[in-house]
Amino acid sequence: MNRDIEKILNLKFYSGEDLYSDGDVEDEILEICQKNAADIKSVLKASNDWSLLYHLSDIRHNILEWYDFDKNGSILEIGSGCGAITGLFCEKLNRVVGIDLSKRRSTINAVRNGEKGNLEIMVGNFEDIVIEEKFDYVTLIGVLEYSPLYINGGKNPFDVMLQKLKGYLKPNGKLIIAIENKFGLKYFAGAAEDHTGRFFDGVNNYKGINHVYTFSKPEITKLLKNNGFKDNMFYYPLPDYKLPTAVYSEDNLPKPGSFLNVGLSYDRDRVNFLEETAIYDKLSEDGQFEYFANSFLIVSSLSEEV
Repeated sequence: MNRDIEKILNLKFYSGEDLYSDGDVEDEILEICQKNAADIKSVLKASNDWSLLYHLSDIRHNILEWYDFDKNGSILEIGSGCGAITGLFCEKLNRVVGIDLSKRRSTINAVRNGEKGNLEIMVGNFEDIVIEEKFDYVTLIGVLEYSPLYINGGKNPFDVMLQKLKGYLKPNGKLIIAIENKFGLKYFAGAAEDHTGRFFDGVNNYKGINHVYTFSKPEITKLLKNNGFKDNMFYYPLPDYKLPTAVYSEDNLPKPGSFLNVGLSYDRDRVNFLEETAIYDKLSEDGQFEYFANSFLIVSSLSEEV
C-alpha cells in the first residue's frame, strides 16, 4: 500500500476483516479511481452498473453542497464508504474524519480524497472505535437505519447510537442525518424497500425484520428529541437523498410541477402502481407532502438554534 495512503488510514481498531462490502465491484472502483480519476464521468456514461453510479457520481454531492459549513470547522463522517461525499467535506471544512467498517472501501476513499491533505479515516466498527475529539458536525448519511447491525446490547440501538454521537459533538455542534422515509410515496407506488429489496417492508413496519429500520417523520422527530436533540430542521431531497437533483426545506416546500422524474429507479427494477408525479402535485397542494417525501435530510442540534 502507498505510504501516503497508510498515513490517512487509522487501523488501530480494525479487526482485520471487512464486515461490509458490495463485492468485487469495489476492486473495479479502486482501479477506476487510480487510473481514471479525472474521467469518471466518461466511465459512468459507458456503464449501467448501479454500484458505480452510487459510489462515483458527483450528483451525490448535491445532498449537502449547498449547506453553509464553517470552513474552519471539523466533521466526523460515520459510514464514509468509498468517499462519495467525503470529497465535498474535504473541500468545505478544515478537518475531516471518516469512520468505516471496510479497509477496502476506506482505501478507495483515501485514493480519491487523500490529496486534499485534511482527511483521516478510522477503519473499524463504530461501536469499538474510541474518539476523544469533539466535532462541529457529525453525519449519518444512510447509516442510522443500520444501527441494529452494529450496536450490541439489550438497549434500543437507535438510542445508543444517538447518545454516543452526543459525546462527539461540540456544545453547538450539528448532527446531520440522511435517511429514507418509511412512508415515502415511492414505496406505495411500486418501489421495493431500499434495504431489503422487497415490496412494502417499511410500510408494514418491518414485520419480522430486525436488522434495519427507517422512520416516519413523527417517529424520527420523537427519537431525536428523546435523545436530547431539541431542534430538528427537516429538508427534503428529491427524488431521494442518494441522487438528489433538488433539496427543499420546511420553509420552501415543493409546489405542483416540481416532481418531474420522481419515479425513476436506478438501483433495481420496479413496478409502477401509481402516477407519482400527479399524486405528489396533489399532496403538495393539500399541504401533505412532508409526510410522504421519499427521504429526509435532518440537521439536529442539542442547543436552541440550528
